[in-house]
Amino acid sequence: MQGVAGSVADEPNPRSSVLNPELKRLRWRCRRGMLELDIVLGRFMERHYAALDAAQRAAFDVLLDMPDTALWDMITGKALPARPDAARDTLLQLLGSC
Repeated sequence: MQGVAGSVADEPNPRSSVLNPELKRLRWRCRRGMLELDIVLGRFMERHYAALDAAQRAAFDVLLDMPDTALWDMITGKALPARPDAARDTLLQLLGSC
């Protein structure tokens, strides 16, 4: 019975709650071809993203531009960044804990 008050169709779905466009964009970008990255990035968004400052959010955006294997290697510590960056290095530590 679609459209009847109190039906299942009228109940709010917490997963489809209204997110701001930026969060929706980032959640979509966190969906990767590598399952391990999907899990880690999803956990990171849930646990840590809201507390990031502007520099860390910008660094996260740059990390999401990386190919899956390169990003995974940096998160797991198999590869090191070419140059130090405090915001990115903090993110990699947080991502590694997820």
